[in-house]
Amino acid sequence: MPQDTIAMFDEHAATYDQTWSAMAPLRDALQLVLDSVFAPLPDDAHVLCVGAGTGAEILALAEHHPGWRFTAVEPSGPMLDVFRGKARTLGIVSRCLFHQGFLDSLAEGQAFDAATAILVSQFVTDSAQRRVFFRDIAHRLRPGGLLASADLACDMGSEAGKRLLEVWFDMMSVSAQARERAKAIYGSQVAVMPPEAMDDILQEGGFDRPVRFFQSGLIHAWFARQALDAR
Repeated sequence: MPQDTIAMFDEHAATYDQTWSAMAPLRDALQLVLDSVFAPLPDDAHVLCVGAGTGAEILALAEHHPGWRFTAVEPSGPMLDVFRGKARTLGIVSRCLFHQGFLDSLAEGQAFDAATAILVSQFVTDSAQRRVFFRDIAHRLRPGGLLASADLACDMGSEAGKRLLEVWFDMMSVSAQARERAKAIYGSQVAVMPPEAMDDILQEGGFDRPVRFFQSGLIHAWFARQALDAR
């Protein structure tokens, strides 16, 4: 993730949840299905959350699974501080490890039962590096461990993709004047690619064939199991 993107999250951490409150129904719907995706995990599962942000998915999973533990990896210190405060309020701090930085700086040794990367890999704009991103996650999972990943995805060059973009921009209240700039950002600073291309990246990143389990607007989510040769 570029340093200017991290700086943006640093700057807006205190108001991040309020800024995106209108999108909360999409987040809640994704988390509802995510809980079912992770249903096969053991009662004492340890879940790795890459790009944990302000902790939305951890808080939701922790509420329903009192025996689960979580490792939150987040490069933005202010975002992680917001999550730490929420975890303290809800009494789950003892079940969480807070790691400020990237996954490559997290101590080796723990084999996680599952991992999440929710709206994170889209900021890795180089496809080769995006594969490395997922390979690093696969390396941290036990054999056959589960990944749930979500990103913005769209074939922006197709007619259907263009129509979907317009619906998305309407929902996001993007003005007509700002839409061309938004499309340029989606092709550069945010790596929005066709869902089929993401299927390939996940497989090349160390996972078996992914299953798309959720779509709402441009948000697509996949789950996949770590391939046996990924470690």
